[in-house]
Amino acid sequence: MSVLVYTESEKGKFKKTALEVASYAKSVADQLGTTVTAISINADNTAELGTYGVSKVLQVKDAKLDTFNAKTFASVIKQAAEKEGSKVVVLSQTADSKYLAPILAVNLDAGYASNVVEAPSSTSPFTVKRTAFTNKAFNFTSIGTDVKIVGLSNNSFGLKEHPANAAAEVFSPIIPENGVHVDSVDMASNKVSIADAEIVVSGGRGLKGPENWGMIEELANVLGAATACSKPVSDLGWRPHSEHVGQTGKPVASNLYIAVGISGAIQHLAGINASKVKVVINNDPEAPFFKAADYGVVGDAFEVVPKLTEKLKEFKAQNA
Repeated sequence: MSVLVYTESEKGKFKKTALEVASYAKSVADQLGTTVTAISINADNTAELGTYGVSKVLQVKDAKLDTFNAKTFASVIKQAAEKEGSKVVVLSQTADSKYLAPILAVNLDAGYASNVVEAPSSTSPFTVKRTAFTNKAFNFTSIGTDVKIVGLSNNSFGLKEHPANAAAEVFSPIIPENGVHVDSVDMASNKVSIADAEIVVSGGRGLKGPENWGMIEELANVLGAATACSKPVSDLGWRPHSEHVGQTGKPVASNLYIAVGISGAIQHLAGINASKVKVVINNDPEAPFFKAADYGVVGDAFEVVPKLTEKLKEFKAQNA
């Protein structure tokens, strides 16, 4: 009857979101008077999960699962939930988990609450707080099904240490054929992904051209941040579509979001509203983004950003 958590990994290492959902699952398990079981797929350091409250890890190792497929992964997680008799399954809100969650809900005949931001306010009925209207409001949702699936918003709960043993157990589920064959996967290297980033530096058309993107990348490097862009920038081909954030791009829930030369169209704001602190640098004091920003700098980005980067470098050097 343990709480089951799916802990995502990449190249054998757990993502930050995996540790956050483990922390959340521990909070739910404490309320229910039970323990946390994690399912890891082709991950190596399963003992790391014990730091965040996981008591047991179902360790799946199979080359067929090297490439993500929502239907296949949902089947594997379903088998793990049935093996453990889990009535609560916790997922992240990464792109992969968003794809597999509805399939898993159907497989388990479960209710699914996405965009959850807090531990349950009640376990009978099972009630969670969620964001709504593109993060402009909250609602409380009760799940009445026997099995419940919770999708935790990234960077909403944080990492909370609850040291446990995290005993590993080999798990060999039946892996269905998915009819998809992947020859190769090309991934960006030496970059912080937007999904996992705690800090995002984003640029818009105010940068005037792709040749000026160096200052965005330099600021991001100093902060250990991911780089992103507005929709017009990706449409113009200045930056890859994988960096486009907004309602029609990737959602961002970073701790700090810095927007440079972005006016703040409603579609862009909808995609970054979940970020905790928003900083805007724009030479137009009437830019809509200033109304949504926590901090704003009215000025020329070509003057402000290099000076900000230099000051941050000095600060890091003094506090190394």
